[in-house]
Amino acid sequence: MRYRQLVRASIGVVTLCLCCTSPQGWSAEPADEEARWYKGNLHTHSLWSDGNDFPEMICDWYLRHGYDFLALSDHNILSKGEKWVSEDAPSKRGAIEALKRYRARFGNDWVETRGGEGQLEIRLKSLGEFRSMFEKPGEFLLIQAEEITDHFGSLPVHVNASNLMELIRPQGGESVRATIANNLIAVQRQSLRLDRPILAHLNHPNFGFAVTAEDMAEVVQEQFFEIYNGHPGVNQLGDDWHADLERLWDVANTIRLAEMKQPPLYGLATDDSHNYFGNRGASPGRGWVMVHATRLEPDRIVEAIQGGDFYASSGVQLESVGFDPNEKQLEIQIQTEEAVRYVTEFIGTTEGYDRKSEPVLDKQGNPLNVTRRYSADVGRVLARAEGARPSYRLTGKEYYVRAVITSSKSHGNPSYAEQTEQAWTQPVGWQGRIVKQSE
Repeated sequence: MRYRQLVRASIGVVTLCLCCTSPQGWSAEPADEEARWYKGNLHTHSLWSDGNDFPEMICDWYLRHGYDFLALSDHNILSKGEKWVSEDAPSKRGAIEALKRYRARFGNDWVETRGGEGQLEIRLKSLGEFRSMFEKPGEFLLIQAEEITDHFGSLPVHVNASNLMELIRPQGGESVRATIANNLIAVQRQSLRLDRPILAHLNHPNFGFAVTAEDMAEVVQEQFFEIYNGHPGVNQLGDDWHADLERLWDVANTIRLAEMKQPPLYGLATDDSHNYFGNRGASPGRGWVMVHATRLEPDRIVEAIQGGDFYASSGVQLESVGFDPNEKQLEIQIQTEEAVRYVTEFIGTTEGYDRKSEPVLDKQGNPLNVTRRYSADVGRVLARAEGARPSYRLTGKEYYVRAVITSSKSHGNPSYAEQTEQAWTQPVGWQGRIVKQSE
């Protein structure tokens, strides 16, 4: 599987299968290297923070279930140094015989304990200790990561940093926007100082309904966010007052491109897994990214994502995604399953759209601090197609076009009612509408 004339997008630069520069300034992969798809999860929790299983058990699960890479992203901590947990810590979080399973899988010699009955503690192994047990060149990769867990007042503001080397403390801020920006800037500074590509993305903007589409648009340091997060508590579909995540994406990207002349946001899918004992709560296998890279190495995976060479999925697999800016043609090939129906919607905002918006009011008629309501022109369905090879030819009036592919197949481990498998491609056709860095 490979991209056909894949566009790599950067701030003001678009090329077709050529060496280019990503938004963070890292060199993308040379055109003469063969690339392939790699499946990975970038949002995972273990007993190092609020997950309920040992990190080795979690790595083993993802390896056995066909993933190529995994980022362990615990809250405000890296999997390094010395940390002990009580024997009952996993069970308090819903685990079932976690220590017994751990010993059965890795042996008594591997499991380190101290204390006696009723006071037994288990030492958590560091990433440096266990990564060699799982990593194999070209087959499986572990990426060091952190969920920088911050807040503004009672509103949670979480940013994931993947491929970092040093812990980043929550930076705080005088508003939601400042808090997001400050944490993203901290990631950028480490990336530049260590000369290392680090991927930063905004987690679950609807968690606690903390982040609005306007917030997402205004924080220009933000380039990636979770269009799908498998945690059942992140309000994926919104509610009567709050927009769903697809709506947030389209509103934010329309504001950025039409009003601010800034690049759009790209969308990731993740598990945000916490529970590894059955399908209740935030369990694994719900959402992932498919990254098109030449090598299964941390820098290459991050650079490919930063270059836009990926799509997000909750189950639908794609053979290829291609955009030819000369022909203005977006083409997709779906990896179909028998007796499954696939509907692809090409979504975007076009010139001359109705720019009016209005606040959302509570039951007393007072405006709420939530995403405003915009016209149906924002993020509308430009075309709909069925079958394995949907395509869309841009007219030149679109600020951007993205595709969402929805199958008739029910999700095997749903995070919300009546969920079916989907995939999301990244916005294309926007590159001529932004203000370049040199301007």
